[in-house]
Amino acid sequence: MHTKKTYTLQEATKKLEHYCAYQERCHQEVRQKLETMHMIPEAIDMIVVHLLKHNFLNEERFAKTFVSGKFKIKKWGRSRLTYELKKKDISKVNINQALAEIENTEYVEVFNALAEKKVQSIKETNVFKKKKKLIDYLLYRGWEMHLVYEKANELIK
Repeated sequence: MHTKKTYTLQEATKKLEHYCAYQERCHQEVRQKLETMHMIPEAIDMIVVHLLKHNFLNEERFAKTFVSGKFKIKKWGRSRLTYELKKKDISKVNINQALAEIENTEYVEVFNALAEKKVQSIKETNVFKKKKKLIDYLLYRGWEMHLVYEKANELIK
């Protein structure tokens, strides 16, 4: 018979301190982790409060780190970033603060570079299909519709 491992409050707290120290986490991820460890709701609340009090868990810091990383590495636009943070139950205030950290000039530069690189890689000869592929790609990445359509019309004639 396979028995599931149980944790004392101290063991679980230590484990979650390491979990949060390793990488920024949001409240939702921490709660899910504790649930998979079969902790009772009262213990989960106590551990979350401990992590918040000792600054292991900070939603504002998580949002800023998330936005910065996904924008720089995956080249996501503001729409996708907002959507993904909302999925993680991050507050509107923290989402807006995190998005405000992206400089507009850098945002436009990254968008233009991404669009131009993608246009080069599309092997389609039909102008309309090529434009659709570019638009779909950029919208999926979360870039704003007006930017996407302007750029598609500018790059593909």
